[in-house]
Amino acid sequence: MDYLQRTTEILGELIAFPTISADSNFDMIQHMAGLLEDAGARCEVMSSPCGTKANLLATLGPDRNGGILLSGHSDVVPVADQAWSSDPFQMVANNGRYYGRGTCDMKGFIAATLAMAPYFAERVTDRPVHFAFTYDEEVGCLGARHLAATMAEREWAPGVAIIGEPTEMRIIEGHKGCNEYSTHFNGLAGHGSLPDHGVNAVEYAVRYVNHLLGLKEALRARAPKNSPFDPPWTTVNVGAFIGGVAHNVIAPSAQVDWEMRPVQLGDAEFVKESIRQYCETELLPKMRAVHPDAYITTDVIGEVVGLIPTNENEARRIVAELTGANTSDVVAFGTEAGLFQALGTDVVVCGPGSIEQAHKADEFIAVDQLSQCIGMLERLGGRLHG
Repeated sequence: MDYLQRTTEILGELIAFPTISADSNFDMIQHMAGLLEDAGARCEVMSSPCGTKANLLATLGPDRNGGILLSGHSDVVPVADQAWSSDPFQMVANNGRYYGRGTCDMKGFIAATLAMAPYFAERVTDRPVHFAFTYDEEVGCLGARHLAATMAEREWAPGVAIIGEPTEMRIIEGHKGCNEYSTHFNGLAGHGSLPDHGVNAVEYAVRYVNHLLGLKEALRARAPKNSPFDPPWTTVNVGAFIGGVAHNVIAPSAQVDWEMRPVQLGDAEFVKESIRQYCETELLPKMRAVHPDAYITTDVIGEVVGLIPTNENEARRIVAELTGANTSDVVAFGTEAGLFQALGTDVVVCGPGSIEQAHKADEFIAVDQLSQCIGMLERLGGRLHG
């Protein structure tokens, strides 16, 4: 079989599913399940808690721990307000590239794994190969969190996972976490000439932001020795500040959108506990002394676990042998990899295409990148017995 041609056919089919995170991915999931079932895989479609989306988990070979997992997310980012040269949901081939939303991030990898499924089915023996395709990676890795929780409940985990995010087929063994929050402040409106008669939500939000910024130096001092990341410590960023009504009105509400990118799990808890104590002992008592119903709440937009480099990593060793690479690296962008690592699985991120093309108008993947990915997967087929 011409696996590149088959991958191209499947990629065109996947691009035609407009699986923007705000919309359902059910049609694409069902389509992929059909392809995998045709190859002999056992498929399980796991609906999301809201019932509008789903994960797909499929297996070739025996039901046992220690298998090899190939994973990707089915959702894509929006195309609104982007100047595309063609229909983003109709794949176009031009000059050695395939254009369309999701071509590199990350339906190219998914298409390659689906094209290779019949090949795997012919060769799998005692070490199973799994396929995991998730929903809502782009808005907080929600599907992978759901899938990982299900795996943990079942006490089931693969031994090795390859997350096919676009890395130009480089081996990535680490990335920071990414925790995103929106913190809301509810005060009491009033006339600006009588500030003591109200609770100015904007003023308390400013104090909150100042406390967050004050944690930066503490986080810098907590940087692990020989951290491979740039910068090597956990960062905090305030991305948006919304609040107020007019010059002469005590602001009744405010919102702060912020994030942190932990290099180690303890840093996230350190920041959250510091903020919790500051709100409970400093901000809220002063707010409620004037208005008992004042409050501060925080919405968790997403908490993406980082991927921590380890000395021993079977996934890194296997993929190095499959690709011929003799180096590995870390990246700034987040993936679902850390959620699988937390299950005890050895994980790397390695897939076709460049992150430089992701999320942009005229997103594309180069044909030679798909060819390299197919080559890696072909060589993987010979390892499924071990």
